[in-house]
Amino acid sequence: MSNKVTVKTIREMKEDGKKIVALTAYDSSFARVVDEQGVDIILVGDSLGMVIQGHESTVPVSVDDIIYHSKAVEPQTKHSLVMADLPFMSYTNPNQAITNAARLMQEGHAHIIKLEGGEAQLDTVRHMTRHGVPVCAHIGLTPQTVHKLGGYKVQGRDNKVAKQMLSDALALQDAGADAVVLECVPVDLAEKITKKLEIPTIGIGAGRVCDGQVLVLQDMIGISDLAPKFSLNFLVDGRNIPEAIKAYVDAVRDGTFPTDQQCFF
Repeated sequence: MSNKVTVKTIREMKEDGKKIVALTAYDSSFARVVDEQGVDIILVGDSLGMVIQGHESTVPVSVDDIIYHSKAVEPQTKHSLVMADLPFMSYTNPNQAITNAARLMQEGHAHIIKLEGGEAQLDTVRHMTRHGVPVCAHIGLTPQTVHKLGGYKVQGRDNKVAKQMLSDALALQDAGADAVVLECVPVDLAEKITKKLEIPTIGIGAGRVCDGQVLVLQDMIGISDLAPKFSLNFLVDGRNIPEAIKAYVDAVRDGTFPTDQQCFF
């Protein structure tokens, strides 16, 4: 029996209480290593704009950029589900979104498409899922709107914003989303959302109660200039890179990552 992770697999993992491990990769070499260490989801994220291209934000990343990197990643995956980001301004309406999602899947060979935003994206998510496109939503801190948010700040500490985020998560699920990334969200809010949803939550700076965790590879091996508070360098204690990735996988699975130091309260 194949151990290839699918959208159905991650839903079953939530139901069974098994933690989902996600990690970024942007090229063939790292994709192979990440896949071999048992990571469930490889995210070809628009974070490549910062860690690969050297930009100050994800905004300059194009659909062609994501396709290029996703196309390099997918052939190396025997286990991992490949998730690709729709970058900034590539999904301003449902038709544009599905056109670009189709390119990410047909040209970039992605298995599931991630997009940022809550209530404003409901029509887009419905349109995509009705046409057979698996979708992962992304709420909380949404890096593509960092200029509007006024910086990389925790989202959901205000009661009104927290209520809206919970409402958004439930609405995205009803619209057909297969998973939700929660970024830079207080632990109690992430826990409330995770318990309310039937689809899995994948946290990044959202506490250990989420159904899974995702990190940027360059952050977790300690080579980013400014690693965020919610990350941890696993390339320590004499480990090589495959061992560091395996340590991350094990820490997510057994609940020892994230620690309180990587969480927001």
